[in-house]
Amino acid sequence: MATAHRPEITPHLVWDWNGTLLHDIHVVLAATNAAFAELGIAEITLERYRELYCVPITEFYRRLLGRLPGEDEWEVLDATFHRHYFARADSAGLTDGAAKLLADWVGAGRTQSVCSLAEHDRLAPWLTRLGVADHFIRVDGNRGRGPVVGKAEQMARHLAAMTGVTPERVVVIGDATDDALAAAHAGAKAVLYTGGSHSRRSLARAGVPVVDSLAEAVALASEVVGRG
Repeated sequence: MATAHRPEITPHLVWDWNGTLLHDIHVVLAATNAAFAELGIAEITLERYRELYCVPITEFYRRLLGRLPGEDEWEVLDATFHRHYFARADSAGLTDGAAKLLADWVGAGRTQSVCSLAEHDRLAPWLTRLGVADHFIRVDGNRGRGPVVGKAEQMARHLAAMTGVTPERVVVIGDATDDALAAAHAGAKAVLYTGGSHSRRSLARAGVPVVDSLAEAVALASEVVGRG
């Protein structure tokens, strides 16, 4: 009996934005230290930031301070961080080599998208300003309406919204352990990049491949989806 033909599903990349495609860790660190200064907390180095950082962000502060911030402290930290971050955000550009990687992936007839917890209304202008908006078939950020949605639920919705994209042929590329958890939740694979918010040691705990460049991430993703 002949085997039914199964149409090929195009391999697909889902990119995280902040800390992955957007090289903004220097902006994040400066805004974090500005927020700390408001409360008399000592500055933190990039190495310590990467070793301690995690989501939810309140847990990051608990690790750093040895306690959870009080409600008033949290409001100061949150407001000050965002004020300083967005004042400096335009100084952040694409990670080295990202523009060519995105163009080459599309040129090879493959698809890609962005799934981020960054504010959706800010995300589209960012992509346009940096000249990469046309490389993605879908872009989803935090729309700020209704209940708070974590990265895992957001990723599942993101993949479900795209026609012709099946989780088995998807690789998520991100800089944080929650990107790997979100990928697993949605039935996709993940590769984590060390140039963003986490140290290599903390990323390794996610149990997925960890690389030091986006070029390595894309090459590894190509191998993974090519076997799918």
